[in-house]
Amino acid sequence: MDGLLVIGILLLIAGFILVGTEMVLPGFGVPGISGIICLVAGIILTADTVEEGLTITLVVIALLAVMFTIILALLHMKKIKPPIVLQEELKAEKGYLSSSDLEYLVGKEGVTVTDLRPAGKCNIDGVEFDVRSEGKYIAKGSNVRISRIQGNTLIIKEI
Repeated sequence: MDGLLVIGILLLIAGFILVGTEMVLPGFGVPGISGIICLVAGIILTADTVEEGLTITLVVIALLAVMFTIILALLHMKKIKPPIVLQEELKAEKGYLSSSDLEYLVGKEGVTVTDLRPAGKCNIDGVEFDVRSEGKYIAKGSNVRISRIQGNTLIIKEI
């Protein structure tokens, strides 16, 4: 066996491993780019003629398609943990709040802890909240009332 042929085969193997890694951990980063470079270099080193190079290229593309299909199937059957999907649930028991959990605050009164330009802090029933005024400046120490909830933001009016 020729030395360049061995190096070409090793580059092809390394390229498949790197591209497979990129398929599992997407982001088109170092593994993907390095894998593509290894595959191209491996094809160039192993092919003696242009026709042979095209044949090897078609075989490499077919193998990459098979790898992609297998990896998608494994991800779909949950044999491989998907790296992008959030696995934790954000439950109220763990301290997470949704905007609907703040509805009980509508109508409550408090005092601003900071100047609101239009965002700032407000003390309501001894708890400090991040709030936003309805567009106008409200000075520190002003009495305010929560008028509505917008997303996770408390919208307040000066009393």
